[in-house]
Amino acid sequence: MEMNIRPRRLRTGAVLRKMVRETRIDKSSLIYPMFIKEGIGIEEEIPTMPGQYRYTIDKMSGKLEQLKKAGVDRVIFFGIPGEKDEIGSGAYAEDGIVQKALREAKRQFGEDLYLITDVCMCEYTSHGHCGILTEGGYVDNDKTLECLAQIAVSHVKAGADMVAPSDMMDGRVKVIREALDKAGFVHIPIMSYSVKYASTFYGPFREAANSAPSFGDRKAYQMDPANTNEALIEAELDVLEGADILMVKPALSYLDVIRRV
Repeated sequence: MEMNIRPRRLRTGAVLRKMVRETRIDKSSLIYPMFIKEGIGIEEEIPTMPGQYRYTIDKMSGKLEQLKKAGVDRVIFFGIPGEKDEIGSGAYAEDGIVQKALREAKRQFGEDLYLITDVCMCEYTSHGHCGILTEGGYVDNDKTLECLAQIAVSHVKAGADMVAPSDMMDGRVKVIREALDKAGFVHIPIMSYSVKYASTFYGPFREAANSAPSFGDRKAYQMDPANTNEALIEAELDVLEGADILMVKPALSYLDVIRRV
């Protein structure tokens, strides 16, 4: 006896179909990037990103209100400090630009907005690289890890709901996780820029954040697009170190890597 068995279609309407989809793209999936700078009364368009702006904290609030009304309630902050130095100290300063923006956003919107922060040093270092440099001009991975942990904890103390390390230092997820746990923030998730390729697609972002390196490039600590096996290793290491969400960047040109991860 032969039977033809066909998958049964869901017959309970569109709502349930959406609930059980493997892939879902809607407003709840979106994270809006905001570039916050020092000053007052500034809302300046970013030339390489038409329609996108850098905001001072007083102007930020209007945009956040607009996003909330549109149903986009997740925001990631990128800071543009007024001053930079060799060690990027503004990144973890109590009165740093992101820390001030977080406190103001939480004061105005409370839990209505979910606030994420970029954890990196390139916007804050005078040389534009993502970490502390050695005398030879190379990034010192281990010294940078200490700073990244400070940055993450300072962001959460100021009101961040999630931290997103984008620096690509080895072992940074583990160090950040341990620092957050030690500070009592065991509930704060980490969204890791797990697979990040050295790419010219970052050009508009570097202008937006004023973070282009003053010499050399970032290929020594970002990834080689010719080696996708490395992507899987990096992603697994981040999961083992405590990452809650993995990111592949730039996404659109690396859909094959996203699929493998």
